[in-house]
Amino acid sequence: MANPTSFRLPAELLSRTAEEAAREGVSVTSLVSSLLDEGLKIRRFPGVVFRDGPTGRRAAVSGGPDVWEIVRAIRLTDGDGEARIRYVADDTGISIHLLHLAIDYASAYPDEIDARIDSNERAAERVRRMVEERERLLSR
Repeated sequence: MANPTSFRLPAELLSRTAEEAAREGVSVTSLVSSLLDEGLKIRRFPGVVFRDGPTGRRAAVSGGPDVWEIVRAIRLTDGDGEARIRYVADDTGISIHLLHLAIDYASAYPDEIDARIDSNERAAERVRRMVEERERLLSR
């Protein structure tokens, strides 16, 4: 549940915030909440950035892939903890430092990362079914 809050902000900042909210088609409150949430996460995990994309904003490592992609790759790799991390580092070229950063972020926000993994797996399955159906229709 959201609690009402009051902040005193410079007029110019309020104006830019209202313009950005209008451009994105969201309320000022929604935009401020999102920016504050992301800002606190970035402060807690330096090296994590947020990117826009077709599936919305998501956490990524600076100069690298999305956090969910790293976590998924590590989960799909055989072996124990550090061996899995080393394998993913060798396979992808992502530094061990960034892999640990992604794991730490995902440990702090597991529901966010699990939801992103689930969403992307469902989207991939929809595409697979569409391709299969297209192939079936074209093979008649």
